[in-house]
Amino acid sequence: MKSTITVGRENSTDIDIYFEDHGEGRPVVLIHGWPLNGHSWEKQTAALLKEGYRVITYDRRGFGQSSQPSTGYDYDTLAADLHQLIATLDLRDAAIFGFSMGGGEVARYLGTYGSERVSQAGFLAAIPPFLLKTDNNPEGVDKSLFDGFLRDIAADRPAFIAGFLQAFYNVDILGGKLISDHAVQASWNVAMQSSAKACSDCIRAWLTDFRSDLAKIDVPTLVMHGSADRTCPFEPTGKRTHEMVRGSKLVLIEDGPHGFIWTHAEEANKALLAFLADRV
Repeated sequence: MKSTITVGRENSTDIDIYFEDHGEGRPVVLIHGWPLNGHSWEKQTAALLKEGYRVITYDRRGFGQSSQPSTGYDYDTLAADLHQLIATLDLRDAAIFGFSMGGGEVARYLGTYGSERVSQAGFLAAIPPFLLKTDNNPEGVDKSLFDGFLRDIAADRPAFIAGFLQAFYNVDILGGKLISDHAVQASWNVAMQSSAKACSDCIRAWLTDFRSDLAKIDVPTLVMHGSADRTCPFEPTGKRTHEMVRGSKLVLIEDGPHGFIWTHAEEANKALLAFLADRV
């Protein structure tokens, strides 16, 4: 099933979130990364459906087939969009997995709305706990890097995203082996359909502090990360998230780039399905 839910209004226009809801069984919600859409999970969706899960993907506001408003690209609003989707579909006993930026929605959703409807969670190549370097977060990244991103994306968004995707998939090493030129081009095509405002505002949202959200997570949690992630290096992101979420399970994809859900899909799917099956 393909459909939309309305999560707000900007002037005379509804703000709609596009989602796809396929299969039967226990629901699994997949939240995509920047600057892609819900279809970036296609290899995981196929594996989950084959194993009898109900799979829900959606396009974050500003991306894919969802509305492209000028506001709402903060994690409180993005988590509220996720909450409305889960409530509208009346999901229970759900597993929610966020890739890259999508990990922020998982953290903020659980930190704000709790786990009444959620029984498992996952962070895949995700940005939590806190990317920005501050006095009380010395492990973070200097703000100048993100300021440079914003300048470059304002100057030439197509060129910036093309370069971003090269690092996203470690194309210099994996190109022609685990990622084709066609797949990289397809990702660029999807990215260019997104809102320019959303692209910039979401970069600012990456600097959100999720540490208090992670401390509230009380469901079994999977942290999966590529050891060769150049976009969200493991040490300041996945490693620390694993340390902050009590009892979380860590899976490190050896030589995996940021986009390992495509390049190392078989290994990632095996770990994902094992986690889902291993219910306490």
